[in-house]
Amino acid sequence: MLNVTKLYCGISQPADALRYGQGEQAPRTAQLRRPVVVWNITRTCNLRCVHCYAGSEAKPYPGELTLPECKALLADLAQFKVPAVLLSGGEPLVHPHFFKLAGCALSLGLRLTLSTNGILINPQTAARLRAFNFAYVGISLDGIGEAHDKFRGREGAFALAVEAFRNCKAAGQKAGLRLTLSRNNIADLDRILDFVEAEAIERVCFYHLVHSGRGADLQMASLQETRAALDRIISRTAQWAKTGREVLTVGQPVDGVYLYLRLLREGQGERAAEARKLLEWNGGGAFGSGVGIGNIDSFGNVHPDQFWQTHTIGNVRHQPFSAIWQNSQDPLLLGLRRRDAQITGRCAQCQFLKLCGGGFRVRAAHATGNPWAPDPSCYLTDAEIAENPK
Repeated sequence: MLNVTKLYCGISQPADALRYGQGEQAPRTAQLRRPVVVWNITRTCNLRCVHCYAGSEAKPYPGELTLPECKALLADLAQFKVPAVLLSGGEPLVHPHFFKLAGCALSLGLRLTLSTNGILINPQTAARLRAFNFAYVGISLDGIGEAHDKFRGREGAFALAVEAFRNCKAAGQKAGLRLTLSRNNIADLDRILDFVEAEAIERVCFYHLVHSGRGADLQMASLQETRAALDRIISRTAQWAKTGREVLTVGQPVDGVYLYLRLLREGQGERAAEARKLLEWNGGGAFGSGVGIGNIDSFGNVHPDQFWQTHTIGNVRHQPFSAIWQNSQDPLLLGLRRRDAQITGRCAQCQFLKLCGGGFRVRAAHATGNPWAPDPSCYLTDAEIAENPK
């Protein structure tokens, strides 16, 4: 996860300690940080989104973790001192014990965040989320009006998501917009940015498409479209610098390199040097999947990240997550933690490998069958990866 507000504007953000090694709670190095855990508490969903990495549908999935198993998992995560647990799905709010799990996590001192489609966030639910001390509620929005409804597979989904944002704001619950950039919605980007501004949404997070689950059928934006989208996102972030709004991108560490090169082009040498220092500490993808991010699915399977559902490194029914994460000899997990020696092609030859960490490995795996192949969504030119910037 890359914080555009911090890197481009120099404005401090709450997670600077974890992302950039700044603040009292910062780990000594990015490699030593505990993982943020994305936990898909159920695969059941009330929508059928075209990009769903879990392939979720509105049906029960037998064999999901029981309530006692969920509580034992939360206790282990608390003991392991993970920095945050992101409750996801499916749609997490359809889980019959959602607020029991939230209450258990709260009692254990865990920092909870939520990823939701917003359909079920009425005023009462928004108030309960605030009462259970959710640090952040991320509501997915992938277009304006009918574009979002088509993406989500349900007429009226956009209107309900808008109400979810407003209900959270009325309850005092911090909420933000989450969007997956693809060929299907990138033309809508300016309208989405306008919507963020009009609704005074506090946080916006842009995900780059990964061809996982049903997302395998979506078209990725072209490299030129992606560059243009990043420029529009960065420019709008600069306009919002004094509003307190936080802008992030996820799933493409090269965004940091592109931002750095833009600062150099604009003659902001001092800001560029600071951004580069932060990016080098963070390491990009090198300390993401399998290091700073981990995933547990609704059946207890542990994955390097939420998009890597095709590879399992253990199951919490047989061994605690903390033990799996620290002791596994899984070849892919070990490779992700020593990826510099594994990466091939233009990623291996890139002068910015230490800043980007070789892109998003799961995207290379899904696209080519080889997790160490070049990230096919890297949009830097050959000249940019080969030449020292002046």
